[in-house]
Amino acid sequence: MSLQSTDPIADLLTRIRNAVMVGKNEIRVPSSKLKHTVATELKKAGYLTAVSIEAAKPRDILVVTINEPGENSTINEIQKVSKPGRRVYVAARDIPKVKSGRGVVLVSTSKGVITGQEAAKQRLGGEVLVKVY
Repeated sequence: MSLQSTDPIADLLTRIRNAVMVGKNEIRVPSSKLKHTVATELKKAGYLTAVSIEAAKPRDILVVTINEPGENSTINEIQKVSKPGRRVYVAARDIPKVKSGRGVVLVSTSKGVITGQEAAKQRLGGEVLVKVY
């Protein structure tokens, strides 16, 4: 298995999506700061149960707990919006709403990766990374 991925966020989201489909409650992926930040923001939004990092060689491992055993996942759909071939940038007033506000958009701004609602409050635009509900 290769540790390099062309789009590490898409890889993380695909692993989460696949785990939800087969009923797994935890995934382990090679760690990076951006993956950890995205997973932490999804945890703050209530879509993930826990996020932690385990020390390992040659690279640390990001352990993402999707839900507790015996519970259903709160994630119905998780999707990467901005891709390496087509980046999607928005102004603060144009940040999209997911399912009439029931979902969450993660935006990469100058203040870091934050939810779309928080970015709109702070009047920050940026690159739309993830859409989840």
